Amino acid sequence: MNHTNLEPKSSRSESDKDARILRQGRKLFIREFEKQLKELEALIGAVRALPVVEDLNRFYRIIHTLKGSAPIFGYDRIGRLAEELVRLWEWTQTIDPDQALSLTSTNPVQENVERSLGLLRDMNMEYDICLTEIQMDEQKDPTGGSMLRTLKSRLLLVDDDEVLRSYLTRRLQLDDCIVDEAADVESAIKLLRTHTYDLVTLDLMMHPQSGYELFEFLKEDPTLKWLPLIVLSGRNDLNDKVRCFHLGADDYVTKPFQYEELAARIYGLLKRTKNFEQLAFRDPLTGVFNRRYFDLQIGMELQRNERYPAPISLVFIDIDYFKRINDTYGHHVGDLVLQGLAHLLQTNLRSTDLLARFGGEEFVIALPNTTLEQAHSTMQNILHIISSNPVAHYEGKPFSITFSAGVAQWQEGLSVADWVSKADEAMYQAKQQGRNRVLCAAAEKESDPNKSAPPPLPEKKSLLIVDDDPILRAILTSHLEHLPIAITHASDGEEALSLLQEKTYHACILDGMMPRLDGFSLLDQIKKDERSANANMKVLMLSGKKKEDDMLKGYQMGADDYMTKPFSLVELEVRVKKLMNFI
Repeated sequence: MNHTNLEPKSSRSESDKDARILRQGRKLFIREFEKQLKELEALIGAVRALPVVEDLNRFYRIIHTLKGSAPIFGYDRIGRLAEELVRLWEWTQTIDPDQALSLTSTNPVQENVERSLGLLRDMNMEYDICLTEIQMDEQKDPTGGSMLRTLKSRLLLVDDDEVLRSYLTRRLQLDDCIVDEAADVESAIKLLRTHTYDLVTLDLMMHPQSGYELFEFLKEDPTLKWLPLIVLSGRNDLNDKVRCFHLGADDYVTKPFQYEELAARIYGLLKRTKNFEQLAFRDPLTGVFNRRYFDLQIGMELQRNERYPAPISLVFIDIDYFKRINDTYGHHVGDLVLQGLAHLLQTNLRSTDLLARFGGEEFVIALPNTTLEQAHSTMQNILHIISSNPVAHYEGKPFSITFSAGVAQWQEGLSVADWVSKADEAMYQAKQQGRNRVLCAAAEKESDPNKSAPPPLPEKKSLLIVDDDPILRAILTSHLEHLPIAITHASDGEEALSLLQEKTYHACILDGMMPRLDGFSLLDQIKKDERSANANMKVLMLSGKKKEDDMLKGYQMGADDYMTKPFSLVELEVRVKKLMNFI
């Protein structure tokens, strides 16, 4: 990449140095400002209870300092708030320090206290804003760490410029991205058929095929249609931009560009995409796809089936006696059962299968490349696993369920509505015949549970939960016990360290703030000892702090994931499953 800049090199270096010094000064100011705010709040509280000249003088000295120092670092709003506080308390500088402070009508202490509390609240808001600005500024600095690394994404770079490709790959890998490269459209298509990507960057001007040909491939394949795409182009041409956006591009970046801008665009696009998918296509309770997504995706599956004919089967599932669970134990237990069933279904299905919550206690599953008989056998095995193991625990009580399921294979000319109806009718027949069974729409014969032995259950993996909050430990255990894992507890870092020296764990849920040995110090010890059997243990950090610098600190020290309290138990379960390679 060639960057034209007519500014003398010496001037640029001096300007860069000045900018770095200012950034460092702003960070030091904000760090000190946080301490000053706490002291000001404590002092005004003391004055409110009992006015003392010494407290008022200390309060005045701090706000007077802020009035002069804040604007130097560009924080004019903080300076103006401090100036207003100075005006409120200026009269205190005429008081004789050896005399007691009298509370008279000419001494407006309480009135000023109330006004000061409001101004301090405004200062706290300014502190939050300034801290966020500093963190965003650090994200633009290659030495400071990018928020892109918090997403741990897999990207595909399609560009015939080997130098640019290599440069972007190295920079993105420093941001903890998994990156694959393709120098042409044909290579890109092979990679897209082999791997699952979170985002693609595409150069338009390539040989022998242009980037426009990959557009057509991406937007016609139903499994890739929604894959985020950023165009990187050397042409700043309006017609090219308009054409790309009409073809489905999500963003357009003109070369030459700064890496920090591209990284910020990638982060923003991935974050929005993940949020949109979660809100639009995921059932918030169970985390599996919802009916809206199923209706959209099943149509695409059938379109692909027309181009590449193959058997595809549909399963309609309904939990047996689910109303009885809700009526007896409450809807909160019913929700746990739904979450547990969704998990077990997802665990025992292929990544290519489509599982969705259809509504209430009903689920549907589309099984591509699967005949009626194969689908029946699969569901019979899953029914055996689910009926043999609790799907949820609540207050120490295990909850086991069964389900009734109907299976129907798609036939040419069959509409989606009729197909679902056939599977639903077979499920209804399973209910009529006694529940706890899988029936096929064609034969509608009861399956024999003894005909096919269930597959062996996977060996349990070990999870260590380290948190000084016993209630949270109990909640996490209750929510995760249905997974094929063995759970061990530790109430502080020292106890956890002792356990880690005796046994190897696959994963650890680690609280950042604990007595005796905090989570960050424990994480540091674990990752530094490369000879330890637990050096490669996956770690999910928990913290009550929502500051992004704490998040980055956790990732930099070797944490694999990070969540702030309070958090969604469903989301935590999904993240634990990923860490332990269950999905």
